[in-house]
Amino acid sequence: MSKNLPVVGIACDVIKNGLHQFHGAGEKYINAVAHGASAMPILLPAFGEGTDIRDLNSLYDVKNIISRLDGLFLTGSPSNIQPHHFSGPTHELGTLEDPQRDSLTLALIEECVAQSVPILAVCRGFQELNVALGGTLHAKVHDLDGFMDHREDSTKDRDGQYDPSHLVHFSDGGYLHSMIGEKTWPVNSLHSQGINQLSDQLVIEAIADDGLIEAVSCISTEPNKRCWIVGVQWHPEWKFDTNKVSTILFQEFGEQVRQAADKKAL
Repeated sequence: MSKNLPVVGIACDVIKNGLHQFHGAGEKYINAVAHGASAMPILLPAFGEGTDIRDLNSLYDVKNIISRLDGLFLTGSPSNIQPHHFSGPTHELGTLEDPQRDSLTLALIEECVAQSVPILAVCRGFQELNVALGGTLHAKVHDLDGFMDHREDSTKDRDGQYDPSHLVHFSDGGYLHSMIGEKTWPVNSLHSQGINQLSDQLVIEAIADDGLIEAVSCISTEPNKRCWIVGVQWHPEWKFDTNKVSTILFQEFGEQVRQAADKKAL
């Protein structure tokens, strides 16, 4: 890879290990950005008030952070977005939340839109994207009539959990359909939350067999309203180098962040 790599920020989860909290991102996400998008991944610690850290919102300028990035990658996570961010009902007791990550990602998304910084969002990141732009979520898709269970099978090993679970149907003539050249594609499925009301800033790019929204975008090349945002509910980072759709997604993300870097260099 070139030494002059574009810089892609990756939002961190707060991970409790024993008595301590760590900020980190899964290695598979880092690998997909580095080798799939040919970019330099930079991990962004969460902003919110933590066990050992004061609220970084008072220290960090989000505008300044985004101005230093050429792209933002929003990863999946075991945690769910706190429902007060979209006026949803309180989560059931025992639901894993990550308020520090929420405070980071929702602010970063808004600023990426303002500064026309490309975003690729997957799974939790896909849901964060919708919430940050005014949409809402279902808390437990598997409890809704007419929807299938989109969660992973916890009895399977890692490879088994990331095996294709269902088809997605790309919107005819949509951005992803045109870029990928497929009408349908088998994808993995490892989530319980899902999009309820779609943000009016996003358009549907794909749905599952049960009608659940599986991919969205905001694409504009207008000089004063440039936007490249793509979000998918599945995990394209898994085997990104052997899955046609995943390879195309990360290559295109890489091209978009390189264009963003070139514009900043002018």
